[in-house]
Amino acid sequence: MKRSTLCYCIQNNQVLLGMKRRGFGEGKWNGYGGKVTEEETPRAAAVRELFEESGLSASEDAVEQVALIQFYFEETPVFECFIFLLKHWNGTPTQTEEMTPQWFPVSGLPFDQMWIADRQWIPMILSGKKIKGKVTFSADGSELRDSLYNECDFSYGSL
Repeated sequence: MKRSTLCYCIQNNQVLLGMKRRGFGEGKWNGYGGKVTEEETPRAAAVRELFEESGLSASEDAVEQVALIQFYFEETPVFECFIFLLKHWNGTPTQTEEMTPQWFPVSGLPFDQMWIADRQWIPMILSGKKIKGKVTFSADGSELRDSLYNECDFSYGSL
């Protein structure tokens, strides 16, 4: 299972999402993130991916882990995703080859243009819960087959 990250920037009761412009998830709003390389921690990957995809810079200790979700397509495990919230960063979000940024109110996220399971777990993390979960999609990702979430705790040293 590949390790990946997602990072959601939060400011003034709004969430920064990026419209995926190419590759996996193209045409969907999502957090900023990507694969964790062998030589980096999930925190380091989250900070690197955020900068590469949005131009925003942040320190590793500024990202707060709020979820760890395993994503399956049919029975195939695809991603173990480390999910972070970020409230302090430097810079202004800019469009890159990968993502087009846009702020959305927490109460008005574009779930119809996001991964189908996002409407389940994103409200949990935005309300302050920390979760571990397993999500199973159909082979093409268009249907949610199963999901399970449990509240948990993460500590900085656990990564």
